[in-house]
Amino acid sequence: MKAFYITEPGQTTLGDLDVPRPAAGEVLLRTRLIGMCGTDLSTFRGKNPLVSYPRIPGHEIAATIVEVGSEVPSDLRADMDVTVYPNTNCGKCASCKRGRTNACKFNETLGVQRDGAMKTYFTAPWQKVYRAEGLGLRELSLVEPLAVGFHAAERGRVETHDIVAVIGCGMVGLGAMASAAARGATVIAIDLDEQKLQLAKQVGAAHTIKSNVHETLLDLTSGLGPDVIIEAVGLADTYRMAIEEVAHTGRVVYIGWAKEPISFDTKHFVHKELDILGSRNSLSEFPSVIEVLRQGRFPVEATISATVPLDAAGETLAQWSREPQRFTKILVELDA
Repeated sequence: MKAFYITEPGQTTLGDLDVPRPAAGEVLLRTRLIGMCGTDLSTFRGKNPLVSYPRIPGHEIAATIVEVGSEVPSDLRADMDVTVYPNTNCGKCASCKRGRTNACKFNETLGVQRDGAMKTYFTAPWQKVYRAEGLGLRELSLVEPLAVGFHAAERGRVETHDIVAVIGCGMVGLGAMASAAARGATVIAIDLDEQKLQLAKQVGAAHTIKSNVHETLLDLTSGLGPDVIIEAVGLADTYRMAIEEVAHTGRVVYIGWAKEPISFDTKHFVHKELDILGSRNSLSEFPSVIEVLRQGRFPVEATISATVPLDAAGETLAQWSREPQRFTKILVELDA
């Protein structure tokens, strides 16, 4: 079977592997679509500290069940289209003992700390496999990245009366907006790209901001600042913007993975008495995302910038690295 590798920073290749066999509690899956995400881009650029090379990427998965092991429940059957929760947990670290297995100290995400699903076949524990009747393959491939955004909204305790500003209109940021809008909050999208801001409106943003962020946020919040700011970029300027612009006693949620140390004026932490929260992966948000997609409340096709065959994945990843603003979501089609 074919597999796509990032062999070292800036280098990719296709290789051959044997088809795996499922263990008793596993499912053998044929990969249909894989979404490439910012983590894969960081790996390609050599800026992902969690990755060793060579690495098969792929954790935004749409797949079809080929075979089930002897201990797999009967509701998972051959020919069923599914998505896969890509993270592991040890069950013993402090995070796991608190029930927050998404932040397991020893987590290994597909395509990051271990090889991912950008190959013809792979196996997964049946507990990680999610049925989603009514969803097509393209929708299934978006469940995982949207769930990361949904988790950020959960971490921010977003409620109906909140004004929520989301910095960054990539797929994860759009997921945070979709979740906040579904909770009844007023959503403000902040980005430098006008096309992505228009996409944010389709997701549920009531307002968009491209420039004059400080003045516009004050105007939209009666001078108070947003109740919640979700940072989904990972740059020093946007990290600082979040704590500077959020309302007193507001909540700041950081999803963006900053690649360099960031200096803060810490008076904001104390003077505003802020809740500053990290958000990692997703926990129990897959079903909520699946329901939003099933109800047609997310503009799936509008968010997909390109769909390419496996043999074009390397060049497309390189193009994304050269022109990061050009793409929102790239899908790699393994059936092609």
